[in-house]
Formats: sequence, C-alpha cells, structure tokens
Amino acid sequence: MELFSSLTPVFIAIICVLIGIILKSNRKNSKKGKSETKNKSESRPWVDDDLRDSTDLHEEEEDADGDWQGLDENIAHVSFSAERYSKGEMIKRSKEFYELLNKRRSVRFISDEPVPREVINNVIKAAGTSPSGAHTEPWTFVVVQDPEVKHRIREIIEEEEEINYKKRMGDRWVNDLKRLRTNWIKEYLDTAPYLILIFKQVYGMLPNGQKKTHYYNEISVSIACGILLAALQNVGLVTVTSTPLNCGPRLRVLLQRPKNEKLLLLLPVGYPSKDATVPDLTRKPLDDIMVVM
Repeated sequence: MELFSSLTPVFIAIICVLIGIILKSNRKNSKKGKSETKNKSESRPWVDDDLRDSTDLHEEEEDADGDWQGLDENIAHVSFSAERYSKGEMIKRSKEFYELLNKRRSVRFISDEPVPREVINNVIKAAGTSPSGAHTEPWTFVVVQDPEVKHRIREIIEEEEEINYKKRMGDRWVNDLKRLRTNWIKEYLDTAPYLILIFKQVYGMLPNGQKKTHYYNEISVSIACGILLAALQNVGLVTVTSTPLNCGPRLRVLLQRPKNEKLLLLLPVGYPSKDATVPDLTRKPLDDIMVVM
C-alpha cells in the first residue's frame, strides 16, 4: 500500500506526459488537416499558368543599373489635335458604333471561304494602336493560315480540352457551358481561313541581353485584343474568343515563339458558315453595367 502511494505521483507524471504528447500530436494533425483542406479548396487545377496575371515587377526582370530600359529619354513631343464633332454628330456616331458592336457574337461555325490577307493585316495594325504600359507594346500576333499547322493546333487543343472538360474544369463550369452547347471538339480550328494567336510578352530583351520590364503586359495585350475584336466586327468577320487552357507551352513551341511570350488568346477568323447558329442571349441593360455618381 505504501509502495503504491509512493509510485502514484510517478504514474500521474507519466500520464500527464502521455496526455501532453497526444494533445500535441492532435494539434499537429489538426493544423495539417486544415492546411491540406485549405490547399485543396484553393487548388484550381483548371487554372493555366500562362493566363495568370504577370504584371508584377520582378527584380530579375530589371536591368542591373535599375534605370536604363533601352528607352529614349529625349523622345520628341509633338502637337496633337483630334477631330471635333457637333453634339448631334457625336450622338449619331456613338449610336452607330454601339449598334455595330452589339451585333458581335461568338461564332463557332466558320466558313472556309478565303478572306483577303490585307484585311487581316489591317485589323492587326488596328489592334497594334492599343495603349500599353510605358509604350512597351508587349504583344505578338501570330497569324496561321497553313492547313497543316492549323490542324496540329487543333490536335493539341482538343487533347487538352478533353482533359479540361473531364477533369480540370469541374462540374459547375461544365454545367454552365451546357446551355451554350460547347465541348472539346473544335472543328473551326481547321475550317477558319486564319487562326490568330495573341501572345503577351512578359518581358522584353535589351540589346545587351538583359531583360526589359513590360509594365502591365497582360492588361495592355487584353486591351489590344478588345480593339482587334472591334476591328473584325467592323469588316464583317466573325470569331470566338478562345483561351485554350494548358495548351500555351506546346503551342508556343509549335509556333517557335521565344520563352518570354505566353499565349493569351486564340481567335479563329473568317466568315460565318451558311448554317451558323449562336445562342439566343441577351446583354445586360445599361443600368446594370454603369454607375453614375
């Protein structure tokens, strides 16, 4: 009895140590579980690294001096004047332009009828008038008209898109697309007379081999894409904005583009086929997209 009494404090100490170890282990497992859950919830396997916003400035993309970007410090400034219209003419032109663009639709049924190459040159020149961060013009428009190259592009995209639809995108996204009747089959990539692939230059290269920062490169190229869509609508051509997820690296290699370029958008361009259809969609009214203060 006395021996048991003398050992009781020892047993209590051992039990306390064991309880402490168990609680510590449980806390670690709990934190690990929360971390895994958080990582799992934050994981978006459909996200394409090429489409991530890369406008942040990184030290390695700046030159060693930190101030020379190969830009002319003494660039000339010239006088500027714009066409001035009467109030009535302004309203008329703004309405006509809206009505033109309001007819724009994403068309997936594109004819193989030839389109004048000069038209393509002009709409891309129009896109090249877009503003850009520090006037770096960080865009490359790759025009593909060769049937074999177009078909290889289709093979790459359909291979990845099937995986996207079945695994990466998730049920919610796939269900949202059902009403638009889209899938991973992209016949228009073969039939469209032109494929325009727009690459963003995430940085430039200086004559001395150092990297040149391209400020807001993704926003700049996105604005250029918007102007390109308007220019295509203006000449009566159709397209569908395509962001081929997880295809960028393979398409970049196929088209022999340098490593500083990442695919942002792909546009099949041509006339609509005679049996073309589009979803009967409506656009939000002005009150839903504009706030006046």
